[in-house]
Amino acid sequence: MLLALVQSNEHGHVCYQELIELLNSKRSSSFRRAIANGRRTLQREILLDETGLGVYKRFVRYVAYEILPCETDRRWYFHQNRICPPPVFMAIITIVQIIVFMCYGVMLNKWVLQTYQPDFMKSPLVYHPGHRAQIWRFFSYMFMHVGLEQLGFNALLQLMIGVPLEMVHGILRISLLYMAGVVAGSLTVSITDMRAPVVGGSGGVYALCSAHLANVVMNWAGMKCPYKLLRMILALVCMSSEVGRAVWLRFSPPLPSSGPQPSFMAHLSGAVVGISMGLLILRSYEESLHKQCSWWVLIFSFITFLLFAIFWNIFAYELLGVQIPPPP
Repeated sequence: MLLALVQSNEHGHVCYQELIELLNSKRSSSFRRAIANGRRTLQREILLDETGLGVYKRFVRYVAYEILPCETDRRWYFHQNRICPPPVFMAIITIVQIIVFMCYGVMLNKWVLQTYQPDFMKSPLVYHPGHRAQIWRFFSYMFMHVGLEQLGFNALLQLMIGVPLEMVHGILRISLLYMAGVVAGSLTVSITDMRAPVVGGSGGVYALCSAHLANVVMNWAGMKCPYKLLRMILALVCMSSEVGRAVWLRFSPPLPSSGPQPSFMAHLSGAVVGISMGLLILRSYEESLHKQCSWWVLIFSFITFLLFAIFWNIFAYELLGVQIPPPP
């Protein structure tokens, strides 16, 4: 990294402050890898000029240019990347979601708008305000989906955006971001749309997507992914259409239903988590989060929101006299 920093400076110098910031900000695993590969030097050529790469290395190069805005970071990631450990978190989440959807599709004999089937809401995985004392429902609702269209949209984004993010930033950071979006989604619904259930992994998906899009915008000049403006517009249109569809199903259901349809607030809260916590994570490639003041401010804010949501769910429903639909 020092050699790459020298090469990026037109005078071939590294000032003392740059050296101190580099040594203080890097995660310890980076230094272990750097020591183990101490004889290796980063090449001067940009990655796009390298030839003779295998299929996997070409994919790693593609991921580097999709996710990282700095050529030094891209070269560092490209040379230190290993197949193990693979990006298993997003793959496992997606596979489980597909299996659960297939099971309920076969059982209900319905593949679109499954929430209109009374037996669907009887699932122990769905978040329902009448069952909010069952804590696992604030997490498990991400495995249930309204229909094939929502599952396909979420699975596609999880694989296209989540897997590259996990390859670069690691399973711990991306799983934390995804689960924070999921939990924030169900808690926000329990506060702002108190009579509505929640299904789908949209909270986590929107946390990943909004974090990635915000990172691209913040580092627009450095991002070298092709057709980035067109892809940005297409992603925003698709995400907005999904939110609009969720709003339509919530307030103007196309079929008679026995109760309120799933809320759309999980999408919005996931986006907020992505823009705040997610953007900090993606901008801190190979940097220690626990040494950044803004990280602890975000953690404190999230814990405060969590405590407020807990007290709200315990006392507010009874104090406000909210008429909750009878749980299935």
